[in-house]
Amino acid sequence: MKMADNDQGRDTTTAPESTGSPGLLDRFFEITSRGSSIKQEIRGGIVAFVAMAYIVVLNPLILGGSQDVAGGSLDFAQLTAVTGLIAGVITILFGVVAKLPFALAAGLGMNSFLAVSVVQEVTWAEAMGLVVINGVIIVVLGATGIRTAIFNAVPHALKVAITVGIGLFIAFIGFVNSGFVTRTPEGPPVQLGQNGSIASLPTAVFLFALILIGILVARKVPGGILIGMVVATIVAMVIQAFAKLGTVGDPVNPDPVGWNLSAPEIPSQILALPDFSLIGAFDLVGSFERIGVLAATMLVFTLVFTNFFDAMGTMTGLARSAGLQTSDGMFPRIRGAFVVEGLGAVAGGGASASSNTVFVDAAAGIAEGARTGLAACITGGLFLVSMFFAPLIGVIPMEAGAAALVVVGAMMVTQIREIDMSDFRTSLPVFLTMVTMPLTYSIANGIGVGFISWALIHAMSKRGRDVHWLLWVVSAGFVLYFVRGPISAMLGG
Repeated sequence: MKMADNDQGRDTTTAPESTGSPGLLDRFFEITSRGSSIKQEIRGGIVAFVAMAYIVVLNPLILGGSQDVAGGSLDFAQLTAVTGLIAGVITILFGVVAKLPFALAAGLGMNSFLAVSVVQEVTWAEAMGLVVINGVIIVVLGATGIRTAIFNAVPHALKVAITVGIGLFIAFIGFVNSGFVTRTPEGPPVQLGQNGSIASLPTAVFLFALILIGILVARKVPGGILIGMVVATIVAMVIQAFAKLGTVGDPVNPDPVGWNLSAPEIPSQILALPDFSLIGAFDLVGSFERIGVLAATMLVFTLVFTNFFDAMGTMTGLARSAGLQTSDGMFPRIRGAFVVEGLGAVAGGGASASSNTVFVDAAAGIAEGARTGLAACITGGLFLVSMFFAPLIGVIPMEAGAAALVVVGAMMVTQIREIDMSDFRTSLPVFLTMVTMPLTYSIANGIGVGFISWALIHAMSKRGRDVHWLLWVVSAGFVLYFVRGPISAMLGG
């Protein structure tokens, strides 16, 4: 069977009137035909980077904070270098090949899974070897068209629901990262601020940034998101100069009313030479020898499922947000996008930076007007520059970026108007998809719950013929994914 593809997808945007023959850059990235401009793409690329810049600091904190089964650990400075390097190279490659305004970086779900779970069983080098294997599988699935075929099998309503769910998810991420929503020691799972009150200055900075960005966007001020984040960062630096707050996650002296990730202070050092010693520090077969073929295969299965569907869902949401999705739910150069995203996993594992995948935070750049791969190239270039300015990047408080995420989430949720909720066979799977993503902090979980419920409800209500056979196959895979814990326990026993 020939797998479907849509590398020549139709644009849904309306191009402005041409004032002359477009230049080489314009023609290559299809800037004018997508209703954009070079200035707009540059601005969108900068905004996407600012919204994602925290990963240059956060990824090393996550990966460098855990010892592996042999007591080994990864160096923070080296992690900072490879985080910026891989994100920059893969994002530029994505912009050139896929010509879409998406940006890639080390996936938070994947790096957390590696740090918390995988390295309790294998070494860091072996764990990164598993990431490389996962990436190779993703590339093969993308290059052969299998990934595109699965994408085609997803009903339109679920594709829209994925977009809306991602909007809710990134808004929830913004609320949590800003301290506006926190865990409770007992009682409800979450609460407002500290004990039901806004009790910290960083959260107040988030609220200030949220309102400012909201006003600027509502008034259609060009660069509103970027302006709001920059102003919020300046305000945060002024507050920090007087309040001298710490950080919530400080391992020595945590400050419960402090900044989430790093204090917005003028750094003592602005430039730092990158150290690339971690490139090539992976072991492809060591994990299979250490924990056995079945257990290692189960880990690879988990990585592939998480990588595959997180990225597919994120691309769906971003393409729709950018107005690049066609009537059949596809978007331009989809196969190339899937292949490059898989290469991000290979490169990330090969450099010990963890799997690099499409970042939902790139929606901030799209909201600022990014429509083409030029924006991705700008974002990627800034990631490469960040390798030398890592201390300066750390000045941007996560609270400023969190406000942008909430605003963008609100924009994405408006897509729900495209779903006909009158048929409960549709409305229940759609609802489950949307709410599962933020409540479980996983795009893949939301997709899986949506797929399974869609297939079962349609089959049991005599509409099974409307369910594509590939959706049944993927749903069965998700069942295994959701019970992977007991399966792994049995294999280990």
